[in-house]
Amino acid sequence: MVGETLPLRDGERIPRRPLPEFEEFEGEPIAGILAHGWRVWRVALDDTNQYGPHAMVLLLLMMATLTGAVLRMMWYLFA
Repeated sequence: MVGETLPLRDGERIPRRPLPEFEEFEGEPIAGILAHGWRVWRVALDDTNQYGPHAMVLLLLMMATLTGAVLRMMWYLFA
């Protein structure tokens, strides 16, 4: 699939690539994000179902919280 492109349509300049595999999930967003277990990054980064953007926001919040906690610890240790 690497390097494959779809044929150009009229007016297009950039070739499109085929869509990745995608699983439609019926249910709540939290259940859709956790459909592949606690590996939120699989849904967020691989966009395996329609809740990829929701999972990306959760991943962003987790990383921001972790970064804030590390910075706060460093502030108390070195200040």
